[in-house]
Amino acid sequence: MNIEELYHLYCEHPVVTTDSRTCAAGSIYFALRGESFDGNRFAADALQKGCAYAVVDNADYATDERCILVADALQTLQELASHHRRALGLPVLQITGSNGKTTTKELCAAVLSQRYRTRFTQGNLNNHIGVPRTLLSLTAEDEMAVVETGANHPGEIAELSQIVDPDCGLITNVGRVHLEGFGSIEGVLRTKAALYDYLRQKRGTFVFLHGDNAMLTDAAKGLRTFTYGQAGKDYDVEGEVVGCNPFLLFRWRPRGGEWQEVQTQLIGAYNIDNALAACAVGLRFGVPTEKISEAIGNYRPTNSRSELRRTERNTLIVDAYNANPTSMKAALENFRQIDAPKKVAILGAMGELGATSGDDHAQLVALADSLRLDDLWLVGEAFAPFAESHRVFSNVDAAKAALQEKPFEDALIFIKGSHSTRLYELPALL
Repeated sequence: MNIEELYHLYCEHPVVTTDSRTCAAGSIYFALRGESFDGNRFAADALQKGCAYAVVDNADYATDERCILVADALQTLQELASHHRRALGLPVLQITGSNGKTTTKELCAAVLSQRYRTRFTQGNLNNHIGVPRTLLSLTAEDEMAVVETGANHPGEIAELSQIVDPDCGLITNVGRVHLEGFGSIEGVLRTKAALYDYLRQKRGTFVFLHGDNAMLTDAAKGLRTFTYGQAGKDYDVEGEVVGCNPFLLFRWRPRGGEWQEVQTQLIGAYNIDNALAACAVGLRFGVPTEKISEAIGNYRPTNSRSELRRTERNTLIVDAYNANPTSMKAALENFRQIDAPKKVAILGAMGELGATSGDDHAQLVALADSLRLDDLWLVGEAFAPFAESHRVFSNVDAAKAALQEKPFEDALIFIKGSHSTRLYELPALL
């Protein structure tokens, strides 16, 4: 079956699933493979649960006339998604970057939704499986799409850009993330800048450019740009931090326009870059400035991303979805500026740093020490060298046991670590 024939079936059954446990009636099941599973084994089960068709890539499991045998189920899913995106033809903004891409995606979607029916990446579905699923969720009623793309190895953004086929792009920044896979920050830049490379080949495209970022400015040479950044530099959108204790208060304006002040629900002055990016996107697509400010002011972060939570005993800043040296430094410097009688930090190890991991964690501990906190907990094996001088826990379960034995009281507690450290389990005990 070629992609046109499969697309015809998809139009009749416009819901896809890659999980045999969640099979909507009339959906199409794609049997994907992983290191420890083979979705082909569950094709018959998916059909029994209500799927109209099952796309498989192992003939041994094509035991039903409703099974569609292909060479590679994942590649077919990606081709179908790309075909659907091109068939609809609506404007698509692709976002990537080392830090802040999910928050920027959420803010851009909130702003664009003030004027357009906007579909955007849900949660963190930004990889080779999540991106096709996002594209296949688009409908003829949608007017804009914002697609987040992530990467942890070279070439991944180039591959995802081919699937997304963006009309415009935004790279939030380039930082020291996934160095185990990329090798160096130059490797990170090459991978992220593949979005720019793709847009160069596509006529009529442009990028939203953070003008204060020298690496991105250099990488974007030759592209049409819509710029944003610090005030006084003649950008299309300029802005500055007014205050942050703990929520970001900033002001912004279009070039030559009137200043607008926005009180956000985002913790951290570093979020100004994400907010200005959303201002630029909204302005470029004709959203009124007042509506842009309203959308950003109303946005409330979720999913353990710079969330402020108040419990019966403490106030928490929960940023436990992910961590790398760049984001850790920015978040801790922000925590330094927040006033509170009693301040505590619980930091989780940072993953995928390769050969620099030891130095990166040593620098993190030194920075945390400089904050003169009332208490500092370190969670993860990467902190083992500091066990004699600091409160170190091998894993989150050990930290949870310590909290149950002696909980914190009346403290402002900052929680941040890589997702693998599972620090998102701690707030329930605080």
